[in-house]
Amino acid sequence: MIDPLTALTREARAARAAARWFVPGRIEVLGKHTDYAGGRSLLAAVDTGHTITAAARTDRVLRVRSEVADGTVEIDLDRAGTHEERAGHWGGYVRTVAQRLDANFPGRLRGAEITIASTLPLAAGMSSSSALVVGLALALIDLAGIAADPAFTDEITTPEQLGEYFGTIENGQSFGALTGDRGVGTFGGSEDHTAMLCGAPDALVQYSFCPVRHERTVALGPELALVIAVSGVEAAKTGAARDAYNRVSLAVTEILRRWREDTGRTDPTLADVIASGPAAVARLRELIAEDDYLPGRLEQFLAESERLVPAAAVALEEGDLEELGRLVDESQVGAEHGLRNQVPETITLQREARALGAHAASAFGAGFGGSVWALVPTADAEDFGARWLEAYRAAHPERTGASVAITRPGGGARRLG
Repeated sequence: MIDPLTALTREARAARAAARWFVPGRIEVLGKHTDYAGGRSLLAAVDTGHTITAAARTDRVLRVRSEVADGTVEIDLDRAGTHEERAGHWGGYVRTVAQRLDANFPGRLRGAEITIASTLPLAAGMSSSSALVVGLALALIDLAGIAADPAFTDEITTPEQLGEYFGTIENGQSFGALTGDRGVGTFGGSEDHTAMLCGAPDALVQYSFCPVRHERTVALGPELALVIAVSGVEAAKTGAARDAYNRVSLAVTEILRRWREDTGRTDPTLADVIASGPAAVARLRELIAEDDYLPGRLEQFLAESERLVPAAAVALEEGDLEELGRLVDESQVGAEHGLRNQVPETITLQREARALGAHAASAFGAGFGGSVWALVPTADAEDFGARWLEAYRAAHPERTGASVAITRPGGGARRLG
């Protein structure tokens, strides 16, 4: 399979009349809120996602229509700052991508008619919003031949760097000389974007972040399947839900602020602080000891990134599914008590999955709703899913939108045709 960056650069010498891309959703197997702190994640791209079909226009107008969300978004790139979507509308992501690309590559972006089709559940924790950012960016870069621009090639030479750049489009940070802006208002990292671009078929991938570095690929044999239960509690990162999501990430910013003020150092991430010396963790604990939230946030990061992610990858490689389940259970507890980003529904789903015999199960994504994955024998996946959903509906009959799906790790984003 050709990676997305190669697909872009092979034909980037001239603008294209049309472009069509598939971008998968992702499952964060482990690595809860670790990426923007420089930590590790164990990830899978899935076999469902967005398909973005784009046809170039002769003017500088973008007209984007979604088959699964309301409305059509229209942006005149020459007047891009004159209109804003209402809070929480998906058009905010469209506008963010268009404005950032137009700012980073002046004069290159072309108008387009774009249609978005999807098999990915929206606001279910499988990162449909980041998939939208990635898909729109790929299609617009492809149409305009931006991958041949020296401003692009000077900064982006690997698929991992492309994922990191797309992450900064969403969070508003700069990427090298490619200057950032406000993004979409969430302070996340590039885990989702990396998984979508660098996911491997039939395997999980382990990455560390800030910068993005591949650490391990772990095969997932055909005898195992991932069953996803969508809780019916919307895991949104827009509107009021954004504040709850940002509290988790802003806690890392506060820990870093206290460290830098105390030591005079300029370590860019929490992972860099931890690696700075053997006394660093003890000093961090002292600096945040009196806070209600920060100690739990630090301990969750230490456990998740430094120990659980690599240990779980090794357990899966060695076929030790009992140990994998124990490690994943510990990660779930860290989310409940350290991050405090779980809701009763996702807690119920995780507990029920384990009670029904799943090798491992965990909530994933931003939290405050969304989905839970369970690793089960492929032969039992359909029956397990039905029993899991039945148990969940008995506990939470009000969640009428709950559903289950069976998936396997798929490949990364790819050009279609």
